[in-house]
Amino acid sequence: MYDVKGNLREVLGNLPAGVNLVAISKFHPNEYIEAAYAEGQRIFGESHEQELARKVESLPKDIEWHFIGHLQTNKVKYIAPYISMIESVDSLKLLKEINKQAAKHDRVVKVLLELHIAEEETKSGFSFDDCRELLEAGEWRTMEHVQICGIMMMASNTDDEQQIAQEFDAAYAFFKEVKEKYFADDDAFCERSWGMSHDYRIAVKHGSNMVRVGTTIFGPRIY
Repeated sequence: MYDVKGNLREVLGNLPAGVNLVAISKFHPNEYIEAAYAEGQRIFGESHEQELARKVESLPKDIEWHFIGHLQTNKVKYIAPYISMIESVDSLKLLKEINKQAAKHDRVVKVLLELHIAEEETKSGFSFDDCRELLEAGEWRTMEHVQICGIMMMASNTDDEQQIAQEFDAAYAFFKEVKEKYFADDDAFCERSWGMSHDYRIAVKHGSNMVRVGTTIFGPRIY
């Protein structure tokens, strides 16, 4: 078995106090998750609702499951009963659907607004202006079953560490802007989720307090 425990300890050793780790467990077997769990890891990230449903059913109940990656509105109903946080809200339509489905289970689902900063067109998320527009319009204030807890983004897939750092800095500046304008009195709006296996060390130096690390802990994905 891949040395999940040793890898996890190494990643945690690289994280400053106050930075949470989301262990990205998608496409990895239960025994890998159980190994990380045995080391004390409780937050795991998945991106396919069927795989997630199987894991929720068979793994410890105190795991906090984060949904990462693009989420289709027609899939929200399947994860609404148990998801802790949806990190990839990229439209008002999706936000409304999460609120609707969470209400059916009398739950409040935490969400992050996903920003598109990277240069790749394939990545989803709000532009800065679209995100400002959503927050300014204010419909989110009426949604009692979602809680906006911060923002998430992915840097460009590049070896240029300076560019990656600049993109993280842009996200952090935007976080501070909207925190001050819309969430100044809301302690729950505090999450800055950026940084993955290849760039999480840069991310924690540039405003991140939640990193999403998979391959470095679990090894290559098993499809």
